[in-house]
Amino acid sequence: MEHQQNAPESRFASPWVQLVFGVICMAMIANMQYGWTLFVNPIDDKYHWGRTAIQVAFTIFVVTETWLVPIEGYLVDKYGPRPVVVGGGLLCAIAWALNSVAASLPMLYFAAAVGGVGAGAVYGTCVGNALKWFPNRRGLAAGITAAGFGAGSALTVVPIANMIKASGYEATFLWFGLGQGLIVFFLGMALYPPSAKVLNQVTSAVKTAAYNASPRQVLSSPIFWVMYAMFVMMAAGGLMATAQLGPIAKDFGLDGVPVSLLGLTLPALTFALTIDRVLNGLTRPFFGWISDNIGRENTMFLAFAIEAVGILLLAKYGQDPIAFVVLTGIVFFAWGEIYSLFPATCGDTFGPRFAATNAGLLYTAKGTAALLVPFSSVITAATGDWHAVFMLASGMAALSAFLALFVLKPMREAHAKKYVHANTSAPMGYRAVPEDLT
Repeated sequence: MEHQQNAPESRFASPWVQLVFGVICMAMIANMQYGWTLFVNPIDDKYHWGRTAIQVAFTIFVVTETWLVPIEGYLVDKYGPRPVVVGGGLLCAIAWALNSVAASLPMLYFAAAVGGVGAGAVYGTCVGNALKWFPNRRGLAAGITAAGFGAGSALTVVPIANMIKASGYEATFLWFGLGQGLIVFFLGMALYPPSAKVLNQVTSAVKTAAYNASPRQVLSSPIFWVMYAMFVMMAAGGLMATAQLGPIAKDFGLDGVPVSLLGLTLPALTFALTIDRVLNGLTRPFFGWISDNIGRENTMFLAFAIEAVGILLLAKYGQDPIAFVVLTGIVFFAWGEIYSLFPATCGDTFGPRFAATNAGLLYTAKGTAALLVPFSSVITAATGDWHAVFMLASGMAALSAFLALFVLKPMREAHAKKYVHANTSAPMGYRAVPEDLT
């Protein structure tokens, strides 16, 4: 029996309150991924370990963040979101505190692993909880939740960059880590799963067959593995940009070049990071909402095609400061939506009962993709520039767009005919919203 059926009543136990708390928790862990690029060069300047060796820590973080999410999702499905998020917040605080004193690569790698476990616990729980509270608006709910992670670091890019310059990266790791971790800890105490009453309302209103695939069934489904391959290819390009944007800007000679846009003047790298975080957040509910209306695969095709073209343009024109800022924004806007589209598609296809666990299984694709990030440094060192890396990332995005429309869509349509109740005339990814639930 699922934990949510016995969930206690609370004034916080409502869909929108839980969504807001989840978004804030996601925002508090966002810097662990998106702020990392600001620390790479300062760490290398102090210890001279080499950027490739330092970026192994980023890979370890993403791998542990993602590959353990199915276990964390199982704990959420069984015990509810609160204990998992509370523990995750504590681990995130410990990780950045360790980063502040790490004087060797093994210590840096260990801290990355601790942070990955903590961030994965928070991320997987908040997305899974949103899928359960909003079964009829999965794209929008997953998108809003993931937006907290995508845009959560936007407001802190400048403060972190300034604090690194003024006080050193060590103090920045320590104080931001403690502050972010404690906020997650306290908000985690107020997270609840949906009650049996809410689930019964949803079942009655949606009028679909109660198809709930177990994790074992999901792993045996060809649909899952097509989505997994697409997720890996799309995530790889975006993670490369996330981890390597600082080094790319430095190699292009743009990291300190002032850029004036939208009435603001900032160094190109700082400007790009700020705009990228905002767009990377906005894209998740935006494309999630679109997918609720025109279908998951159609939306994937559109977004992934934009990503492929955006990377090509960045490769050709990215050495111009203004083009660098604008084009990296487009690349992040067309990439971040994978963190709403894939969980929503997974929930549509395999049902809500094991939503956290099943979405966690799919989310491990991000960890697989992270293994490719260090190779971007290797390829760049071998070829002398970033051109080959950009071409590879663009090609993977284009292939993913093709797979979405011409492989995944027909597979899911056949799946829907087999498992979705005849009373539901709309295809998967289109859901009428019951007025009394929101």
